[in-house]
Amino acid sequence: MPLNPALEAKLAKTYEAAARLDESFRGKDITFVTDKTGQAITLFIGKRNPDGSIAGERYARRLQYALDGVTIIKSHWDYKGKVTRA
Repeated sequence: MPLNPALEAKLAKTYEAAARLDESFRGKDITFVTDKTGQAITLFIGKRNPDGSIAGERYARRLQYALDGVTIIKSHWDYKGKVTRA
C-alpha cells in the first residue's frame, strides 16, 4: 500500500536529528523517527493511543546515497505491516 504523495513530500524534508515527532496528517495521527542526519526513516500512521503509541500501520524508509554520502539518490518507503497496541 503506497503512501500519499503529499505525505511523502512532508517526510522528505529534513527534521531534527535522532528525534521522534508526533503530528497529524489529513485526520490521521502520525509518528516518525529520524536518523542522525534528520531524515525520516520510520513512520507509524493510524490512531494515537492514550500512551502516545500508534495503532495502525508501520513503514520503513530505504535511502540510497551518492558517493559523497550526503546526496540522496533514491528514497523508498516499504510497508512493514500492522501495528497494534500490546
